[in-house]
Amino acid sequence: MFAQTFCQVSISRICCVHKEWKANLLKKIDNYRPTLADVAAEADVSAMTVSRALREPGRVSEETRNRINAAIEKLGYVPDPAARTLAAKRSDIIGVIVPSVTNSVFSDVMNGIYSVAENTPYQIQFGNSHYSPIEEERLLRTFLGQKPVGLIVSGIDQTPTSKAMLEKAPCRVVQIMETAPDPIDMIVGFSHRDSAVAATRHLLDQGYKKPGMLAARMDPRAQRRVEGFRQVTTETGQWNEAAVVTTSARSSVTLGGHLMADLLSKAPETDAILCNNDDLALGALFECQRRGIKVPEDMGICGFNDLEMMAAAYPSLTSVRTFRSEIGKEATHMLLAALSGEDPAEMMHDVGFEVIARQSTQRRPS
Repeated sequence: MFAQTFCQVSISRICCVHKEWKANLLKKIDNYRPTLADVAAEADVSAMTVSRALREPGRVSEETRNRINAAIEKLGYVPDPAARTLAAKRSDIIGVIVPSVTNSVFSDVMNGIYSVAENTPYQIQFGNSHYSPIEEERLLRTFLGQKPVGLIVSGIDQTPTSKAMLEKAPCRVVQIMETAPDPIDMIVGFSHRDSAVAATRHLLDQGYKKPGMLAARMDPRAQRRVEGFRQVTTETGQWNEAAVVTTSARSSVTLGGHLMADLLSKAPETDAILCNNDDLALGALFECQRRGIKVPEDMGICGFNDLEMMAAAYPSLTSVRTFRSEIGKEATHMLLAALSGEDPAEMMHDVGFEVIARQSTQRRPS
């Protein structure tokens, strides 16, 4: 062990050895990991220049970067993130926690984040909480242990433990997908209650008299949409608890059909539904078609998020358009501005929403 360690140290300090011979020798030593110094010697630059090229490529000439990259590839050098974090007292990581990486809604958010961060020296690392507050706590501990430069976290309903960690975090924090008057640091999103209020009013404005609602997963955002529906129908005297069918199950098109069937058995007089996402809306449409219920004449349907399939369906489906990619982009812009010492003018950014009216709610002539 001593001999191998001595050999490694000695090799990394040999400056007069032929580079080709040295590179080949390094590869033959069991478990040897090439160092920054090895790359510097191979590229004929200083170790500081190699470090700068890895962290801030724009500050190193193209010719030098090419030599360094060639040396890295030749030696098989892999940067040690732990060592870099220890030296810098913080990493170049931006931690992002979302409740799902397969849901199209959060895929759009992640694409927005990547599109802004890809040309920066920062690395995006995603964590999937699977809608679990306990898993979110675990992910926060993991990310904070890596000394990130910033955190992007979904929602405003963290557990007391998670909230305390975020409030004490030695980095900037952006909450996304919602708005709130008292964010932990910065926040970008929209009001789920207000968007459901607007969608419900749209159904009533189109002449529907007995609206209902379908909702799945029932995370806090879904609950706020149900609250918005309840607010409007209570105000207008059209609230019917039997016409609101919810489940904690994972949302799907198939589930939308099942929930629609349940609603029709409990409240057959229902003539319009607001669904808390587009999967449910599409499933509800299929169930109506199976039963011979005409959409929009006998049943109005409105979804939420306005995914591509809503315009492609027949009849096309009304939905609440949410600006997911814009939320990801804006959150990253806000964080990068804060990291550069320029806090955004507004610490809360409401991106809004839009009810996109299509054939499924055109009970009244356009």
